[in-house]
Amino acid sequence: MAVRAKKHLGQHFLRKESIAKKIADSLSEDGYENILEIGPGMGVLTKYLLQKKSRITVMELDSESVQYLQNDFKQELLNRNTEPEKFQIIEGDFLQANLASIFNKKPFAIIGNFPYNISSQIVFKTLENRELIPEFAGMFQKEVAQRIAEKNGSKTYGILSVLCQAFYDVEYLFTVPPNVFNPPPKVDSGVIKMTRKKNYHLPVDESLFFKVVKTAFNQRRKMLRSSLKSLISSESLKEDPIFAMRPEQLSVTEFVSLTQKVANHVI
Repeated sequence: MAVRAKKHLGQHFLRKESIAKKIADSLSEDGYENILEIGPGMGVLTKYLLQKKSRITVMELDSESVQYLQNDFKQELLNRNTEPEKFQIIEGDFLQANLASIFNKKPFAIIGNFPYNISSQIVFKTLENRELIPEFAGMFQKEVAQRIAEKNGSKTYGILSVLCQAFYDVEYLFTVPPNVFNPPPKVDSGVIKMTRKKNYHLPVDESLFFKVVKTAFNQRRKMLRSSLKSLISSESLKEDPIFAMRPEQLSVTEFVSLTQKVANHVI
C-alpha cells in the first residue's frame, strides 16, 4: 500500500534514505528516553529512528498514513524483530495535542519532516513546551530554517530567530533539494537542530519578552522608539540609545535588556 501525498496537508514524502538517516542521526538522545516524530507519512525517517535506543512515538493527522503505519509498516517491524513496545502511533493534530500528557511529563525530543504550512506553529508550540523538550530537529522550507538560525544584523533575522535562540542553541545542518521528495516542492528545504540551553529561563518576565520581540518586529523598519510606543511612555523612549535601533540590530541578550527596560517603564 502506498500513501497518496495530500496537498491540503502540505505533504511531500522524502524518498532519499541517506537524508532520512542523516536527520535521524542529528539527535543526540542526551537527557531523554522518548522521541516524538511529527508527520511520519510512510515512515522513511521513522525506521532510522527505530535504530536508536529511545522509544519512538509518531503523531500523524492523515488517516491514510495512520492505516499504512498500523498495517504495512508495523508488519515490516515485526519481520525485523523490532520490539513492538518501542513504537507507538498517535492519530491526531500536534498543534492541538497536550504534550505533557503524551509521555507523562517526561522529557522528549521532537523530530520530523514538517509540513511547510504549519512549520512555524510547530516551533512556537515547542517553545511553549520547552521545559519538556531538550532537543529538536527537523526539515523546513529552507527560508524558514535559515531564519530560525540567523544572527542579528541580517534582514532575515526576526521573531523566530530571537525566540528560538533565547532558549536553544540553533544549528543549520544542511540543505535538501526538491527532487528527493514526492511530490517535489517548489523550493529547497533546510534541516536545523535546536539544543536547549542549560539555563533556558530568562532573567525577565518571559511573556513580556515574547510581546516585546513580536511588537518590535511587527514594524521592523521602524526604530524601537516608534514600534514600542504602545508599551512604554514616550519620555522614557528618548533617554536610552537602544530605542534608536531597529529590531534586526539587537542580539538576543540585547532583547533581554530591552525587555527589562520596558518592564521598568510600562504605561
